[in-house]
Amino acid sequence: GGNGVTFQPNPNSMIQNEGVDHLQYFKFVGRFVAKALVDGQILDAYFTRSLYKHLLGEPLSYEDIEAVDPDYFKNLKWMLENDIEGVLELTFTAEADYFDKKSVVELKPGGAKISVTNENKAEYVNLVAKHRMTNAIESQIKAFLEGFWELIGKDLLNIFTEKELELIISGTPDYDIGDLKQNTEYTGYFPSSKVVLWFWEILNELKREDMARLVQFVTGTSKVPLEGFKSLQGVSGPQKFQIHKAFVSTELLPTSHTCFNQLDIPEYETKEKLRERLLVAIREGAQGFGFV
Repeated sequence: GGNGVTFQPNPNSMIQNEGVDHLQYFKFVGRFVAKALVDGQILDAYFTRSLYKHLLGEPLSYEDIEAVDPDYFKNLKWMLENDIEGVLELTFTAEADYFDKKSVVELKPGGAKISVTNENKAEYVNLVAKHRMTNAIESQIKAFLEGFWELIGKDLLNIFTEKELELIISGTPDYDIGDLKQNTEYTGYFPSSKVVLWFWEILNELKREDMARLVQFVTGTSKVPLEGFKSLQGVSGPQKFQIHKAFVSTELLPTSHTCFNQLDIPEYETKEKLRERLLVAIREGAQGFGFV
């Protein structure tokens, strides 16, 4: 994945055939993950959010591509938030690249003749993101799911969200809050700000499961690099944990931007309100939004 610690199938995996159908490897991995889950064994392996959603049969959204390609996600987000008329000349196609051999794929019938406009750009963004996360690796995903579902039926996972599934498969790591605090940068707040002091007090009081949810909420995955929080990765390489002051109503929830490992916190009036709002955000997954 784009953060360097999560995994998803490689669209060029067929180069690894070596006399064996490369899809058999994906089927084996699917079985292996399912067997570990059945036996209650924790795996030190973390997948992209989109792969967990495939396991659950949940629809993907363009936001899920952030974990796969953060720069591409930023471009798609820019398209949605800005006027593209006369700026971008795109059609409903995507470029496939197989070892420098490029080809064009239509995202919908006749897509090569359909221009992307302000009116249809949302459809384009969803289709091109789906292509990158699904169509380009469709056979690999299908093989992985076949292997997984041989041991665990689809319906047995329906009670979980994709974030819960990650924690079940990969467990909840032990977090060094002192290490996190040492490797946090602030914008709008200072280490001595009351909201920041409350935040670290609250983290020291959190259960391990909620701490995992917090790290997941801010960075996109509950996994921490082997070297600790100093080695967190963002869009452009190493990116420390960020706490930013959110200049919004204190009735809103904290929000996050996983491509920057950034947590935006309004200036809550009390520690109790900060705790309550933070727990709602990390448990309900309000990434990118501030609504209750």
